[in-house]
Amino acid sequence: MTRTVIRTCPLCEATCGLRLELDADDRVVSVRGDEQDVFSAGYLCPKGATIGELEADPDRLTTPRIRRDGQLVEATWQEAYAEVARRLQAVQAAHGHEAVALYLGNPNVHNLSGQLYVRPLAKALQTPNISSASSVDQLPKHVACGYLFGDPLAIPVPDIDRTELLVVLGGNPRVSNGSLMTAPDLPGRLNALRRRGGRLVVVDPVRTRTAERADQHLAIRPGADVWLLLAVIETLASEGLVDPGDHLTDHLDGLEEVLALAAPFTAERVAAACGLHAEEIRGLARELAATPRAVVYGRLGTSTVPFGTVTSWLVDVVNVLTGNLDRPGGAMFPLPAHHRSPRRPFRHARRHSRVRGLPEAIGELPVAGLIDEMTTPGPGQVRALITVAGNPVLSTPEGARLDAALADLDLVIAVDPYVTATTRHADVLLPPPAILQRPHYDLAFTALAVRNVANHSPAAVPLAEGQPDEWEILLTLAAIALGQQPPVDVEVADAFVLQQAVAGVVADPGARLATRDPDEVVAALAGRRGPERLLDLLLRAGPYGDGFGTHPDGLSLAALEAQPHGVDLGPLTPRVPGVLATASGRIELAPAAIVADLERVARHLDAVDATAATASDPGDRRPLVLVGRRHLRTNNSWSHNLPGLAKGQQLCTLQLHPEDAAVRGVVDGGQAVVRSAAGSVTAEVEVTDRLRPGVVSLPHGFGHDLEGVELSVARARGGANANVLSSRSEVDAVSGNAVLNGIEVQVAPA
Repeated sequence: MTRTVIRTCPLCEATCGLRLELDADDRVVSVRGDEQDVFSAGYLCPKGATIGELEADPDRLTTPRIRRDGQLVEATWQEAYAEVARRLQAVQAAHGHEAVALYLGNPNVHNLSGQLYVRPLAKALQTPNISSASSVDQLPKHVACGYLFGDPLAIPVPDIDRTELLVVLGGNPRVSNGSLMTAPDLPGRLNALRRRGGRLVVVDPVRTRTAERADQHLAIRPGADVWLLLAVIETLASEGLVDPGDHLTDHLDGLEEVLALAAPFTAERVAAACGLHAEEIRGLARELAATPRAVVYGRLGTSTVPFGTVTSWLVDVVNVLTGNLDRPGGAMFPLPAHHRSPRRPFRHARRHSRVRGLPEAIGELPVAGLIDEMTTPGPGQVRALITVAGNPVLSTPEGARLDAALADLDLVIAVDPYVTATTRHADVLLPPPAILQRPHYDLAFTALAVRNVANHSPAAVPLAEGQPDEWEILLTLAAIALGQQPPVDVEVADAFVLQQAVAGVVADPGARLATRDPDEVVAALAGRRGPERLLDLLLRAGPYGDGFGTHPDGLSLAALEAQPHGVDLGPLTPRVPGVLATASGRIELAPAAIVADLERVARHLDAVDATAATASDPGDRRPLVLVGRRHLRTNNSWSHNLPGLAKGQQLCTLQLHPEDAAVRGVVDGGQAVVRSAAGSVTAEVEVTDRLRPGVVSLPHGFGHDLEGVELSVARARGGANANVLSSRSEVDAVSGNAVLNGIEVQVAPA
């Protein structure tokens, strides 16, 4: 006998609905797309199809580990918590709270417990040394939107189902399934765009799968998007094409300043640095101005570069100047179902890292500074690290140096289901439950969705006897960080978290629970616990919520449970000025902190011109430029152990153009050494004309073949750790985000 489980896939940002068949032992026997899902309508990608393998992975831990005599050995939960308390509190007592760092990995945003209970842990640690995968990814977008709109989480997304022109910079949505754009079946949506007569333009140094199916591919030089966008703005201004539209004009500050700042960056001035023709740049600007519904979308290639924040800012500035912000078919702000507390005007760089002075953003310090915080002696030196679903050895700059620094720490605690390149250093390893053992709701991705939807998945498989849920693990760590001794009463801790959440909600005049008695609200939530109780609160207080009776037809968790295929809340609608949280209440187009970096942008353009004019090292002595690469069968470093995704051709290859390969004497299928200022790796060569000459590509997140890693499939497949080549000293000046693209490298036969 089998039973059917309907569930939202948590393995990427697309949030596709799955139809799982489980046998009598709760093993997954088949996976299909849920054809009734209100958002994905049956779409299924290779990652979602392997969720059964993930659940049954023999390398996944189910029991805590403690380091004894240099070895990670199994322990009871009581023993593990006692070890955490003994050692963590000792570090805090000897060196202070700032001696403990917290690193949060990408899977936390795919996890309801991670979204709701990491914050109590971070607050309990009382440390400034909090960082996450955001600062090797999208942090510049958060900072840019914080300055523009007053809210770093107010990120406009392409209204892809209604647009007539989509311009993609530095993204490959056919492969990534979307990123900062939640949209199941992006291949189908891109096909539909072209079927209805719309156009797709891709700006990328690589002819990606998305570029291959585009109407136009502009093979720009890596990192040059900043000059391209400035030239687009200059063209709009000089040709009289600026038109924000009646819906935005009364809500803008800084329009004339932005136009003046872009004036020196003519298409003719920047064309050589971009590797494009001036007329191509001007043509793009004219098409954006002439198309009634158009949108520019920038992704990883626009963030992980030296001018990531300026480039991310310019993407939205172009959408504003063409009247395509907050308009159907343009870039729009989703309205998710859960309540969000009102934002104070965005503040940035409220503190700086101890050693290098890197700026805080969205409550975090850039992870590019973590090695220095660990290795530089003095007050505040990091002596202990807690990771939650993170693998920074493979995903952050100078991974080999971070690996060595971890080995010298006094304490490493990891909440993780695997022994990875990072968690092999753990002194205590606490494995969370499997995916089907926990409830799921996408708090992060519904706020980035191209259509407003809500979909909840209850736990489908019971927890094993004695296995705590992930939120219970995180609350226990929080209580220990505050000085408590295990066993911790997680029900008391959770009640405190709930009281804090309710107090915040009823104090918000925009919530559907505004002015309600907090005790009455807490009583109404009886019968649930943990993340589902908090989710029920957020849904009922949200913009579509039932308000605990004030809107009887509104949403609640019970209402979602009755609709396993999700609830469609409709297309995106205009939200300006209500979405704005700036001090002025307006879109601040020319924020001083970003404008100040334009001087560096101009200097770098001059340097590129000077280098091109005096270049005398063609051939094998000329540096190549390294960029990353996405693949449909990978998800950063955390899906490489699944046989269904690892089968077939080697995914971690060094791609380079035939001309570059011939000059350097490297051959397809051979081995090459790649060297940068930060380090070197050896990788299998793949010769392809998909890249423009002078550009090489190596994907992110590989390098599992380190001593002690317990990932049998990933270790056997190998692959080079591209982040050995990235330098921790190279960051975006405004946000501190790591530079992972556009790195100069040398390539030679191994």
